[in-house]
Amino acid sequence: MALKKRPKDDVEIPSSSLADIAFLLLVFFLVCTTIDVDKGLKLVLPPTDVEDIEINKENITNILINDAGQVLLDNEEVQVRDIERIIRDQILDNDKLIISLKTTRGTKYEVYIAVLDQLKRADATRISIAEPEEG
Repeated sequence: MALKKRPKDDVEIPSSSLADIAFLLLVFFLVCTTIDVDKGLKLVLPPTDVEDIEINKENITNILINDAGQVLLDNEEVQVRDIERIIRDQILDNDKLIISLKTTRGTKYEVYIAVLDQLKRADATRISIAEPEEG
């Protein structure tokens, strides 16, 4: 007895619900995804209409960050991790202390932000951000 071959049916993938599935996946990922919003630096800037005030030089500490990432605190090189301790001690000695933070044009943002973080940890509230030096 000979077996008869059945004609092969073309195999089809049902695509009628493909658009529905894609839409549901899109909605699912939109609902489940969180978007991190960069909030920037939390600095309170003084009003622009304030006149220049003469400040005693004993109440100012200068921090300079150069192109090489070196941090100079009153013209002495310090490590970024030591700034918190040094500034905290200076603020305890002089509660009117103002920190003048100055950079050069080639200063890397990572170092600049790390120094600002150290000043924030030291509870420094009087920070003067000076314009970058030319050159």
